[in-house]
Amino acid sequence: MADVQDALVSATYGTRLQLRFADGRTVTARIKGRKLKPVCGDRVLAEPLKNESDWKITEILPRQNELTRPNLRGKIDILAANLDFLLVVCAATPRTDWFIVDRYLCAAELMRIDAAIAYNKVDDGIVGEEAKLELENYRAMGYATPVCSAKAKRNLDELSTLLANRRATIVGQSGVGKSSIINALTSGDQRTAAVSESSGEGRHTTVNSVMLMLPNGGYVVDSPGVRDYAPSIANPADVEYGFREIHQLGELCRFNNCRHRKEPHCAVTKAVEDGSVSTRRYESYKRMLLLTEQQDRGRF
Repeated sequence: MADVQDALVSATYGTRLQLRFADGRTVTARIKGRKLKPVCGDRVLAEPLKNESDWKITEILPRQNELTRPNLRGKIDILAANLDFLLVVCAATPRTDWFIVDRYLCAAELMRIDAAIAYNKVDDGIVGEEAKLELENYRAMGYATPVCSAKAKRNLDELSTLLANRRATIVGQSGVGKSSIINALTSGDQRTAAVSESSGEGRHTTVNSVMLMLPNGGYVVDSPGVRDYAPSIANPADVEYGFREIHQLGELCRFNNCRHRKEPHCAVTKAVEDGSVSTRRYESYKRMLLLTEQQDRGRF
C-alpha cells in the first residue's frame, strides 16, 4: 500500500506545490488529475512517487473556509484556505479608503474568522484626527487597531502578538506597506527558500503563493493575489452579517427581512440618527448592499 500522508500546502509555483509535514519536512508535489486545485493552507493527502523525489497529491481534505475573489471571467478564484485571521493594513499615506477596510472586515466576518486593523506608516507616533476617530470606532466594535511603522520598527511587537499561532493573511489597498510589514514580521528570504529548499529551482522560479512562518508560531499566507484581493459577496442578505454592529441591531427591527434603508421601525436607522452607529460605517453598509444587489441581478 502506498505511503499516504497528511500534509499542508505551504507554497504554489507553476505546476508544482510545496508540502509541509507535521515534523517540519518539506517536499515538492504534483497534482493527480485536473480536478484537484489545492491552494496555500489546504490540508491534503499525498503519496511519494516511485523512483522520484516528488510526491503526488491525491485528495484535498475538507476546508474550514476559503478566501475567494471574482475573476475577469465572472468565476470565483480560491486564493487560500483554512485561515483564522485577517490583518487589514491601512496607513497615514496614501489616505485610507475606509470603505475598503469595511469590505475586508465584512469578508472576515463571513469567513467566521478574526480580524484586526493595523494603521501603518506612523513614523512619528502621531495619528491624525480622522484616523483616530475611525480606529476608536473599530475598537468599540471589538477589533484590535495597532498603530505601527514597519519602516521605523515601531510597535511591531503588538503585531507579532496578534499573529502568534495564527493562520493569517495580510490585505489592504495599494501602497499601505503590506510587504514591509510582512518582511518585518518574517524572514525576508522565505519566498525564495520555499522553492529552493524542496525543489532546487532557485530564485528565478515564480512563487504564486507561499506560507511564511512566523517566529512566534503560525504563518502568513502571502501572494500578490491575496494582498490585493477584492472580496465579493454573492448574497445581499449576507451583507448585514459582515457589519457587526448592524447585525446585532438588526435583530431588534420589526421586520425579519429589513435591509435597514427606508423600512419602518428599523433599529439600525434609529441608531444612526441618535449617533450610536457611525454614519460613515452605515454608508459603507448601504454601498456594499447596493453592489451586492447589482451583482445578484447580473448588473456590474
